Amino acid sequence: MATFFGEVLSVYSRAVEEDEEELQENEEDEEIRREVEEKREVKLHWCPEVSESLMSGNKLQCSDFIVAVGQNAASFLSVYILTSSNWDTVGHASMWNERSRAGTGQTSEESACVFYRHKENPSVLICQVTCYVAEDQQFQWAEKVFDCLQLRELNVTVLSDSSVTDYKTADYLSGGSAPFLRSLHTSAFSDHPVCQSLEQPNIVTGLPAAVLNHCQVHRIAAAVYQCYSDVIGLDSVTMETYKPALTKLGKSIQLDLSTPTTDVRRKFVRNTELQSNLYI
Repeated sequence: MATFFGEVLSVYSRAVEEDEEELQENEEDEEIRREVEEKREVKLHWCPEVSESLMSGNKLQCSDFIVAVGQNAASFLSVYILTSSNWDTVGHASMWNERSRAGTGQTSEESACVFYRHKENPSVLICQVTCYVAEDQQFQWAEKVFDCLQLRELNVTVLSDSSVTDYKTADYLSGGSAPFLRSLHTSAFSDHPVCQSLEQPNIVTGLPAAVLNHCQVHRIAAAVYQCYSDVIGLDSVTMETYKPALTKLGKSIQLDLSTPTTDVRRKFVRNTELQSNLYI
């Protein structure tokens, strides 16, 4: 471009510069997004035996898969089932989010999402989930876990903690005293639930909802048993409320209802209460 004085000036288009800056910003945003997604990825860590089997293209033979979500649900399994020596730890899941800062190098003992398999009946699998699973990780969890299992004739039972304040009913006086169970199941579930169905407009949320939705889409027989409790934290009465949910799994799992188990339960709850005491 020439000026009035005959001087020739080189001109740069502002539009081109803005486009280049915007492209660079978009690339940086995408890179940051990829890094965050990679960091928030749900990762499964199996024992060598299971890993080798999965690497060979074999799925875990599983007839009954029990998922316990929440402190009371997980503690119920710890006290009444996992106290016996008939269970092996076969894997754990690690995930990072705003409330669960678990690292990928975590061991199964440190993990808040652990998988156990019955020694005498390897087709029975248990998972305890006491960590927070973010919304963007719930679908991942369900997809990755069920991708490791054979789905034919699979039965899924989910035990889930919930606050009674989340329970909606027109008549609270006839709603029953807490804690109490409510159930929700997939269309492939042909058995009879051990408790009343969850009334509308109540819904199942979080990881239990993701598992139930996955089972519904893939036509897997599944039932969620949600325990509504008025006690915040670990509670022995709330734990016992889950007993009916596993009564129909008697052929696969034997509930240990002996006196020593009661002592273990009390000790377990007492230790947890001490750890949560601000004055200790």
